[in-house]
Amino acid sequence: MTTTRRRFSALALALAAGLTTMTGAMAEQAAPKEFRIGYQKVGLIVVARQQGTIEKRLAPAGTKVRWVEFQAGPPLLEALNAGGIDFGYTGDAPPIFSQAAGGNLVYVSASAPSGDGEGIVVKAESPIHTVADLKGRTVAVGRGTSAHNLLVAALEKAGLPFSDIKPAYLLPADAGSAFANNSVEAWAIWDPYLALAQARNDTRILATSGQVHDVSAYFLANKTFAEAHPGVVTSALAGLSEAADWADAHRDQVAQALADVTGIPFAIQKVAADRTQFGVRPLSDAILASQQTTADRFFRLGLIPRAIRVRDAVWTPPRS
Repeated sequence: MTTTRRRFSALALALAAGLTTMTGAMAEQAAPKEFRIGYQKVGLIVVARQQGTIEKRLAPAGTKVRWVEFQAGPPLLEALNAGGIDFGYTGDAPPIFSQAAGGNLVYVSASAPSGDGEGIVVKAESPIHTVADLKGRTVAVGRGTSAHNLLVAALEKAGLPFSDIKPAYLLPADAGSAFANNSVEAWAIWDPYLALAQARNDTRILATSGQVHDVSAYFLANKTFAEAHPGVVTSALAGLSEAADWADAHRDQVAQALADVTGIPFAIQKVAADRTQFGVRPLSDAILASQQTTADRFFRLGLIPRAIRVRDAVWTPPRS
């Protein structure tokens, strides 16, 4: 068993220890009738939905799960802060923007690193061959998304200020169209859209997250909900950890599940699934330090209105 797998298994055991008595924990706090999860059609969250791992853990208390789809992290966080959903999964940047705006959110866990599942792509015939060549170019990117952070960090590593490019703030569907019809010269995006761009267009990747920085995506909860129903949150994390273990050993089935819900061909989803790391990790000092570095970078560039302390938004589950 690898160190990474041991860490995932240890987390699953930690979540289970003292938390498997879901019914009893929730009975003390009046179990909610519904648990609303915001999701995008990517990665582990889709697997958990297909496998029903969260539903199974909440069923004894009579709590139903409702899944609410979003195209990207920023609108998901808007719904989370407004109380429209209780729980969600996004990349690293959206919770920073949300916290800076005074959002009612808490970090509850981290996913495995994004690795090569995010990238900056250009057309094969483009004269842009390095990140440094993006100077003066128009780059499609979702504002406040994890790809936004990748783009900023890649430019920084190449010695370019963010102001040296022309960002076109577009969500994936519009960005994909703009990239296909050459309205933008590059695109910063995540899987499966990255895999789709590689398959449908003759493209080159300038950089991936794995080459630029070590970042995670995050599982987040509405702060008010997490404080009122900690048993629901811990059970959801345990269900996600169970789904991660299954996904890590069944990548073909993961790709098929993602193809079924997105309509993106299996072969493309297989590329995305094969380069995805599945896991649910505790919020270690190293993970939080990395997220703080991102927050500080965004403040320095004027992308968020005030400096924030990431640890102020970290949820501490109650002791059993």
